[in-house]
Amino acid sequence: MEEKNVVKFKKEEFAIREYVRDSLGKGKVSRVKIEYTPVGEKIIIATNKPGMIIGKGGEKIKELTRVLKTQFGLENPNIEIDEIRNPEFDAQFMADDIALSIERFGPLKFKVIAYRALQRIMGAGALGVEIRLSGKLPGARAKTWRFAQGYMIKTGNSAKVVDRAKAVAQTKPGTVGVKMSILSPDAILTDKIVINEALLKKLRENSEIKPEKEIKKNPRRKNSK
Repeated sequence: MEEKNVVKFKKEEFAIREYVRDSLGKGKVSRVKIEYTPVGEKIIIATNKPGMIIGKGGEKIKELTRVLKTQFGLENPNIEIDEIRNPEFDAQFMADDIALSIERFGPLKFKVIAYRALQRIMGAGALGVEIRLSGKLPGARAKTWRFAQGYMIKTGNSAKVVDRAKAVAQTKPGTVGVKMSILSPDAILTDKIVINEALLKKLRENSEIKPEKEIKKNPRRKNSK
C-alpha cells in the first residue's frame, strides 16, 4: 500500500509540473520545483522571463494558483519565481529554443540552428556543449545528428555537473527530438589539473640541468694478424 501511495504521489507531482510548463508555454520555463511547508505548497518556477510568467498585475500567477487549487487539490499553493541570469548555461532553455526554431523555420535548416546555438553557448563561456537531433533530418528516414564543441564529461562522478535536458519539435515530416548537454564554466571538476605557469617558469630559470655532452664512439680496432 505504501509503495502505491508513493507512486500516486509522484504521478501527481509530475502532472503539476507538466501543467505549469504547458500553461506558461514552451521556452519560458526551465524547471518546476515543488516544496512542502507547514503553511502550504511552494511552487518554484525557474525562468529567465519573469515578467511574462507573472503577467500584468500578476494575473497569470493568480490564474495558475486558482487552477492548482481546484484541479489538483492543493490547499495553499504559493508560487515563487527563480530568475535565471545566464540562460545560455541552462540546458532546458537552449533545448526548447532549438525546438522552437525548428518548428518555426522548418527541419531543413537544422544545421544552421544547431551551429548557431553551439556558438551562442560557447561564446558565453561554457566549457563544452553537445547537441543531438533525432528525426527525419533532412530525408524521409530517421537519423541522429551530433554537434559538439569543447570539453564534455560522460562518465564518473564528475559527469553529474553536466546540465542535461530534452525537448521535442513537432514538424510536418514528423517529430524531432532534441538532447542538450552543457558544461558551464562554474562547474567544479574533481579531476581538473591546474598548472601554475609562474611557478613553472621560475623552476625552469633556476634549473641546474646542464646540456648533455656529446658521446663519441671509439673507432673499431682492426685485428692484427
